[in-house]
Amino acid sequence: MSEAKDDLRDLERLAVELAQLAGDRIIASLGTALAVKYKKLSREEEAEAEFRDPVSEIDSAVEAVLRERLAERYPTHAIIGEEEGGGELPPADYTWVIDPVDGTANFVNGFPIFAASIGLVHKGDPIVGAVWCSTSHALRPGVYHATKGGSLFFDGARIEAVDRSAVKRRIVAMPNLMTDMSLGYEARQTGSAAAECAFVAAGLLAGARFDSPNIWDVAGGVPLVQATGGTVLTRQDAAHDWKDFTRFDAPRGVVWRQPMIIGGGETASALALTA
Repeated sequence: MSEAKDDLRDLERLAVELAQLAGDRIIASLGTALAVKYKKLSREEEAEAEFRDPVSEIDSAVEAVLRERLAERYPTHAIIGEEEGGGELPPADYTWVIDPVDGTANFVNGFPIFAASIGLVHKGDPIVGAVWCSTSHALRPGVYHATKGGSLFFDGARIEAVDRSAVKRRIVAMPNLMTDMSLGYEARQTGSAAAECAFVAAGLLAGARFDSPNIWDVAGGVPLVQATGGTVLTRQDAAHDWKDFTRFDAPRGVVWRQPMIIGGGETASALALTA
């Protein structure tokens, strides 16, 4: 194994450690009364949904711990986190992208589908992903993880591909539930983009579409999907065609936020027709 691959494995181990740490903190808080506040929305957004983006005290506390751990281990690496603002990739070579609780609305309501996402981006290219999920293909919490060019693992055990060709009605995750099922897929809406990325990678979902994800919603999940040979598509806006995702790329001063589709090639092509 080359030195570069050894370094990548070390980074993956740290990502898994951080994702599990976040998951442990989340589990420890279950059943307790949580302080919840809501992000300030723009004037246009306020008219649409006054209480759309909840933030629990756990979100903020976990992000602070993750930032502290990263600063100790890799002080020259940049960090983007959902709760402390940002979103624009800094000029640093390596940037950790963290979402301490993805699916906070589910979490604060006790609906048991949420995640913690840790992604590492090298000059815009997602190279490591670790996503702790409150449930999984094994029907228990755990961390899905992968590195660029590697395999998909769950809590250190490699996940082998599951043949679901006999299933004639596969499930896809959609931002808005579809009423027209002529494409041959049933739609679900889980409330956690990070979990949906992990579920697509593990074969629980055939695909997923995100209308306007933030970088922290998908940075940890993209390497998981790519590790299983899945397709990742993106586009700048509705006026552009879907293209293969290559990197998180946006002009300086602009926050990356683009529609994205993930899944097997056939499923990704079908979902592209719905947007």
